[in-house]
Amino acid sequence: MPSSSTLRVAGLDVVYYRAGDGPPLVLVHGAAGDAREWRPQMAGLSDDFTVIAWDEPGAGRSSDVPAGLGLAGYATALGALIDAVGAPAHVCGLSWGGTVALELYRRRPQAVATLVLADTYAGWKGSLPEAEVRTRVRSVERMLAGAAQTGRPSLPGLFAGEPPADAAELLTAIAADVRRESVRVALAAMAEADLRDVLPHIAVPTLLIWGERDARSPLTVARQFASAIPDAELVLIPAAGHMSNLECPEAFNAAMRAFYARLR
Repeated sequence: MPSSSTLRVAGLDVVYYRAGDGPPLVLVHGAAGDAREWRPQMAGLSDDFTVIAWDEPGAGRSSDVPAGLGLAGYATALGALIDAVGAPAHVCGLSWGGTVALELYRRRPQAVATLVLADTYAGWKGSLPEAEVRTRVRSVERMLAGAAQTGRPSLPGLFAGEPPADAAELLTAIAADVRRESVRVALAAMAEADLRDVLPHIAVPTLLIWGERDARSPLTVARQFASAIPDAELVLIPAAGHMSNLECPEAFNAAMRAFYARLR
């Protein structure tokens, strides 16, 4: 990873990584992940942007999270990071990271120049049927219980097919560093979040990137986002599943580049 810095927010150390030079582009990873998920984007977009990828509280090299942190706490930490690197920033969130980005926008829209929301949710409660939310909560608990034996939690359905070898190796390394209690805090926040009311009020340019074969945040969710967010652009990546930025990084980066080029 590129050089790292540490920011102190509400008693927590938040580590982030920086590459390139230009307007700040802040990348927000998914649950049970860390900044390393964004390696293809840090390498591929740093010629046009100062690309910032954080380890959210409880992930990577950042501090453990208190049990009651909640979605607001993650958004507050993300806002402090953006202040440190230069607000307003372009913000890109994947999966749970997109939910955090939406909460940040709800609280501090002036900190966000543009939004890229990839394979994400308006919270599980806001995007999925109630029965599916209950099923996912149980699935996560089983995953975390299994991780106590194997040391490596793994969520199903992240890729459309066999993941690229480099992506599989990367996720294995990330999974080995996951802290189970921190994952519980984040996913409890995800399960309870309903940010549907934020979507119609987004007033910054917004790009939606979705893996066309995403089994975790299906295209029904993408269509809901596209209908609710004024003037949002939806780009589908045909060969990708939920982690479209790792499964098809060239297509993901190209979609982002084209989006920002149209704004110049």
